Amino acid sequence: MTIQHEIYAQPTVISELLEHGLVQAYQLAAKIRKHDIRYVYAAGRGTSEHASIYGQYLFGTLNRLPVALAAPSLFTIYQQPPNLRHALVIGVSQSGQSPDILAVIDEAQRQGALTLAITNDPASPLAQHAALHFDIAAGPELAVAATKTYTAQLTAFALLAIALADDQARLTELRRLPVALTEALQLEEVVATAASHFRTMSYCVVLGRGFQLATALEWSLKLKEMAYVVAERYSTAEFQHGPIALIEPGFPVLAVATRDAGSMYIANLLDRLRAAGAELLVLSDDRTLFAHGVTGLLIPAGIPDWLTPIVTIVPAQLFCYHLALARGVDPLHPRGLRKITRTH
Repeated sequence: MTIQHEIYAQPTVISELLEHGLVQAYQLAAKIRKHDIRYVYAAGRGTSEHASIYGQYLFGTLNRLPVALAAPSLFTIYQQPPNLRHALVIGVSQSGQSPDILAVIDEAQRQGALTLAITNDPASPLAQHAALHFDIAAGPELAVAATKTYTAQLTAFALLAIALADDQARLTELRRLPVALTEALQLEEVVATAASHFRTMSYCVVLGRGFQLATALEWSLKLKEMAYVVAERYSTAEFQHGPIALIEPGFPVLAVATRDAGSMYIANLLDRLRAAGAELLVLSDDRTLFAHGVTGLLIPAGIPDWLTPIVTIVPAQLFCYHLALARGVDPLHPRGLRKITRTH
C-alpha cells in the first residue's frame, strides 16, 4: 500500500469511525461526567500534538473547557510534573508507544486524575495504562507520514466533544464528513498542478488560524517529512508580529483561509502578502478568499468551520505527495524517520 492509497482510504476510515466511534464517545462522555473535570491536559508529539490543538479549539467552543498542551519533558527530563488535580489528561498517539506520552499518563494516574488514551492500537502501552481508551481503528498505516490516522484522531476529538455537549445538530453535520472528504479527493489533478508550480521551492511559510491552526501545523510537518521543504508555520495573527518581515517578491506562502468568524482579518493579511509579491497559494472554501492567491485549492463550500480542518488537510496531504514526486523524493520512506518514534 502506498501513501496515496492511505490518503484515499480516509472517507472509508472516517465513515466507519463515525459508526463505532459514536458509541465509544457517548460511553466515554458518561464516565467523564462522573468526575469534577475543570480542564483538559493533552499530551502528544508531532501529528498527535496537532490533533490535540484541534481538540483545544473544539473543547473550548463546544464544551467551554480550557485545554493545556502538555510539556512531557517536565515529566521525564526534569521530573517536576504539574498538579493535574481536576484535569482530564489525554494521551494522543497513533502507536501508543512513545515513552514520554506514557509518562504523562502514568503520572496523571498516580495523582488520581482521570486519564484517556486516543490511539490506533488498543493493545499498546498507552491504551493499557490509561483509565479510558478511544480506539480510532484506522487500520494499519504503513507510510511513515501519518494521513488517515491524523484525520481519525481529529474525528475522535470531534465525536468526544459532541458527546460531552450532547449536541445533535453538530452530530448531523459530522455525519456528512465522508462525502466532503470524497469531494476533496477529487481535487487531485488541480493539486498536482499546484505542486508542480511549487516544485523548486526549498522553503516556505504555512499560515492558518483558529481551527485551521492545526491544519497549518500539520501541512508544514508533511512538507518537511515528505518533500524535504523547510516549512515554517504560524498563526496568521502571530505571523504579523515579526515574521512577516521575511516576505519579499517570490517568497512562497501557503495559507489555509476558510470561511469563519475571522475571514475579514485573513483577507486583509492576504492582501498585504499579495502586495508584497508573495508567491501565494490559498487553500479555501470561499471564492473571495481563494481569489487572493496566485494559485489555489478550492474545497467544497458549506462545511461548518469546526469541521473544515478534517477536510482541508486532505488536499494538503495530496499536495505534499505530488510535491515529493515532482522533486524526485520518495514520500513513502522519508530519510532518517521511522513509523514509530520513541522519545523520552
